[in-house]
Amino acid sequence: MSVFHELIINDKQTALPEQFTCPFCYEPNPLAVEAASETMRYIDRRAEWRDELRSGKMFGVLVVHNAEGALGYLAAFSGNIDGRNDHEYFVPPIYDCQAPDGYFKTEERRLTDINHEIEALTQSERYVRGMETYHELVQAGQNEIGASREALKRHKQERDALRANGIGEAEEQELIRQSQFEKAEHKRLERKWQERINKARETTECLVAEINELKEMRRQKSAELQSWLFEQYRIRNARGEEKTVNEIFAESRGTVPPGGTGECAAPKLLQYAYLNHYEPVAMAEFWWGDSPAGEVRRHGHFYPACHNKCEPLLNFMLQGLNVEPNRLTESSNRPLEIVYEDEWIVAVNKPAGLLSVPGREAADSVYSRMRMLYPEATGPLVVHRLDMATSGVFLIAKTKEVHAALQRQFEQRKVQKRYIAIVNGRPTHDEGTIDIPIRLNPDDRPRQIVDYENGKSAQTHYKVLSTDGKTSRIEFCPLTGRTHQIRLHAAHEDGLNCYILGDNLYGKQGERLLLHAESILFAHPITKKTVKIEAKCKF
Repeated sequence: MSVFHELIINDKQTALPEQFTCPFCYEPNPLAVEAASETMRYIDRRAEWRDELRSGKMFGVLVVHNAEGALGYLAAFSGNIDGRNDHEYFVPPIYDCQAPDGYFKTEERRLTDINHEIEALTQSERYVRGMETYHELVQAGQNEIGASREALKRHKQERDALRANGIGEAEEQELIRQSQFEKAEHKRLERKWQERINKARETTECLVAEINELKEMRRQKSAELQSWLFEQYRIRNARGEEKTVNEIFAESRGTVPPGGTGECAAPKLLQYAYLNHYEPVAMAEFWWGDSPAGEVRRHGHFYPACHNKCEPLLNFMLQGLNVEPNRLTESSNRPLEIVYEDEWIVAVNKPAGLLSVPGREAADSVYSRMRMLYPEATGPLVVHRLDMATSGVFLIAKTKEVHAALQRQFEQRKVQKRYIAIVNGRPTHDEGTIDIPIRLNPDDRPRQIVDYENGKSAQTHYKVLSTDGKTSRIEFCPLTGRTHQIRLHAAHEDGLNCYILGDNLYGKQGERLLLHAESILFAHPITKKTVKIEAKCKF
């Protein structure tokens, strides 16, 4: 079966996009939607994959003109399916590391052998019994030495009580002798246990050293193999230039690529198109299956490319294409509306699309603009943060003392914030408090995930203001200030299960994220009066 699939389109879909899709922030082009729909129908027919795909996987489609000018699409999946990375209908991997007799698989088997050696040693009777004996002796020694120490304290208290009642010289000398004897006995006890513990440790030291040596060998070989693998991934861009994954990450981030880089759908699609002289037209990636634990992924929804693995690759691969501007990194050209100002504080109505502080790729921000407007201001200026996509009230402190005082109020949860959002659907309850711990997903920054074991405490009070059944207008009052807290609490099934409209990370891309910080209430650090600042929501 060919991996190029011709697209049969109707009149409404014949208009080709003027620019190629920005993979980090996009609304899928109708051509890409049709290609994705055809791919979904194909996936659904693969009954043998259903159990595996139920746990979730990202797929992608790339609309192209082939070398003959015919319009069609390519499809790809991230990682493997059924233990393979080469299935009909889908483009092949950038580099096939799954070849059974290839260098990667051969070295991978050697790593597996090392793992087996480590496992055999750590489960050997000699090691297990030796470690049990060692830990038993340590515990027994601590118990006996601890009891001896308590006896020393008790006997000292008894001697002090005798002295307090008055004793003669001979009795005093006897008490001193007892004290010296007991201390010497305690020292002998400590030495005895230390000798026994050291002897027990010696019986396992050779095995421990061998295990640690094997672990270090595994670490080094794994790093070397990963580096070798990324040298085999020779990535192309639209200009015909070529770089390895190692080179791309070294130049863009100065870091080692994370495992699995190059195995996502989007890089596979573009690489195949360039190698076969296809012209990219539009691209989209969609999720198939259940949402991973803690995350918000909806079956059949389109999502942006991941930042951790794909952003450096795609930034290189898209060079030479006329790509849509990235609305996430484009600065808002709207001037900052000042909604409150006094001698110590200024508050602005931050427009959606403007960073709170300068980012890695964008220097324009509330901070940089405020620094220009108030060059005499001291301190960090920015008291809190709003997501780039969120609009609304944003506080600036003109002095470092006021900044510190306001930050203390935020840390002590004395600042009251009120947000307005439009969500899809209608929450089950009209009012309540969401209490779901969240943390960063390090593999897909800045996305956050729910984690009941390791997440940070996060609470959000909500109230439904109005609804037509299809969408609802919600008031959110966060009691904590975690990154993406309101967005994740709204979208996650343990929260409202109603994503905020325009949320490209936890819902669906739209013109903008319909989340606005409408008011903030705090105690003025200087006047001590309660201050409430508002910027009315306009959606």
